[in-house]
Amino acid sequence: MKKLITFAANGFGTGLSPFASGTTGTLPGILIAYALASLWWPWQIGICLVMALLAVPICDAAEKIYGKKDDGRVVADEYLTFPICLIGIPWTAPGNLWMLAVAFVVCRILDIWKPFPARQMQNIKGGLGILADDFVSTTYALGVNHLLIYLI
Repeated sequence: MKKLITFAANGFGTGLSPFASGTTGTLPGILIAYALASLWWPWQIGICLVMALLAVPICDAAEKIYGKKDDGRVVADEYLTFPICLIGIPWTAPGNLWMLAVAFVVCRILDIWKPFPARQMQNIKGGLGILADDFVSTTYALGVNHLLIYLI
């Protein structure tokens, strides 16, 4: 069971990258976002909320296995929240792939920066603390991405 938990927590191996594990660990989120892209946006919201809730016990169990708070190898919080920043954005339409690239960069910048109250949420213990900062940062990214697409 430990191997299955760590495999999911590590983003199927992407979180084991020696360089920018959070960024490489976000990559499986692109596949999830693609699977959600054709759904009506309220369904996207619901599924994203379920995935975020699913990330909490995965991250919590992995934290206990590794014995370290928010271990860099744990990226389930990144890839399971990344699709949030693409809710309602028509990035899969022909000629719109640039929107995915913009959304990815904005999401990663905000996850690294952790605007208020994301940084403070890291103080929450366990899987909820691991997830909460990413959830807030990615929600900010959703707003920024919609604004950028509107302006562009």
